[in-house]
Amino acid sequence: MCVKGYEHDSTYASKVRASLAVQALPLPLRAVEHIRRMRGGAQSHLMRCSDGNYYVVKFQDNPQHRRVLVNELFGTKLAALIGLPTTSVAIIEVDRELIRLTTDLHFEMPTSGYYWTRIPCRPGLQFGSRYPGNPHDLTVLDFLPDKQVSSVRNISDFVGMLVFDLWTCNTDARQVIFGRQEIGTPYRGWMIDQGFCFNGGEWNFPDKPRRNLYDRKVVYEQVQGIESFEPWLAKLESERVARALLAIAKTIPAEWYESDSESLQSLLTQLDSRRSKVRELLWSARKSSPHFFPNWTEENEKEGDNNHASRNSNGVTFSRSDQLGDCSCPD
Repeated sequence: MCVKGYEHDSTYASKVRASLAVQALPLPLRAVEHIRRMRGGAQSHLMRCSDGNYYVVKFQDNPQHRRVLVNELFGTKLAALIGLPTTSVAIIEVDRELIRLTTDLHFEMPTSGYYWTRIPCRPGLQFGSRYPGNPHDLTVLDFLPDKQVSSVRNISDFVGMLVFDLWTCNTDARQVIFGRQEIGTPYRGWMIDQGFCFNGGEWNFPDKPRRNLYDRKVVYEQVQGIESFEPWLAKLESERVARALLAIAKTIPAEWYESDSESLQSLLTQLDSRRSKVRELLWSARKSSPHFFPNWTEENEKEGDNNHASRNSNGVTFSRSDQLGDCSCPD
């Protein structure tokens, strides 16, 4: 499907610049209590915040890259926009006094040989991903046996996650957490950790579709052809996503990308352009790893080829009259 969006509009760059010049930052939450350190390369921290909820907080000076915070906020809101299960996100203010009083609010960094040093976290505006419930009551896992994965309540969303990861060129393995409120009930999955979308701090797109396949093949047994991805592709290729790219960018603190608006502008332009490339990337994933799609048969593949060709003959053109004021940002 050829999506003629803002990338073909000569005024797109100026719209992006105007959008970033007038930020619309939401009111940040305030971190009030440190709960525990979390696993992972970004060395995040679980914290209770001023709204009474718990958040996994990534700091600006994390060991991976400052832009990881942009990727997390931007990626999570875009995933939610196309209907994928994500946790709520927020900007979290962590003040100097809380860091001073909390010895665990530090990073452990290698120095030389087997020695490590502790560096206190930097105060300021950080990224927070809300924990799906009270950590004292809710059991959250990052791994389930195949039998339980196949009975996850929202297993169909794993098909949409592949659409998202191909679009954003997530260069990390797809991470999902599973939770349930009562023993004996099915688990539900939430996609987390968008930090390496857009290739982490590089903000480029070295596509390798096979890399974006979730390592539990059972989730793709439901795929019978390219049409299985249609609910998410249709949303991705819609005008709403094109407008939302600008609206979401306005909610990102400038210090997270060191006020480098030109690089962020380039990222937005590439993301808009790539919306029409995801169908091709899905076919590449199928051809490179057919064993991941046992029910995407040759017969369905031929039918999908015909549908794909038909779609490419019909463009969707966005109006030049679209204004920044029309942009809507998901909650």
